[in-house]
Amino acid sequence: MHPLIRSAIFHYEFEFIHPFADGNGRMGRMWHSLLLGTWNEIFYWLPIEELIRSRQQNYYDALGQSDEEADSSYFVEYMLEVILDTLKETTIVGQPHELKNTKVQKLLEILDGEELSAAELMDRLQLSHKPSFRRNYLNPALKLGLIEMTIPEKPKSRNQKYRRK
Repeated sequence: MHPLIRSAIFHYEFEFIHPFADGNGRMGRMWHSLLLGTWNEIFYWLPIEELIRSRQQNYYDALGQSDEEADSSYFVEYMLEVILDTLKETTIVGQPHELKNTKVQKLLEILDGEELSAAELMDRLQLSHKPSFRRNYLNPALKLGLIEMTIPEKPKSRNQKYRRK
């Protein structure tokens, strides 16, 4: 499940069980921010608390609608809309760090729309030293969340391939 959806479902479920006498909303939004931030660090700079501040009544309405329907879908869609609107309004100052790494940039260009194995990637990059390829190309791209494994539960699988996110 995509982290944007998973984090919104967690947020809704946390609000639904309402485990504390006070502070459930703040805790739910904090966990939502944390889950998103571990996926993509831009969310550490755009905390969920701030994203919904200007739409607080709509936030409560979305929670209520999902409660009535006994389904988190309405709340998930609401949160995705808030996040999208906020990202559209956000200006990134300077060059994103992943674009400064020309090796990662080359890897992304090669992966454009394809799923390729490490060997296929090395061949297209005209590289022969696997440790250098992993250290300079593959691992930084994975760490930055720019690419993903096709079989993440088996990272060392001989059938493992990589694709752009």
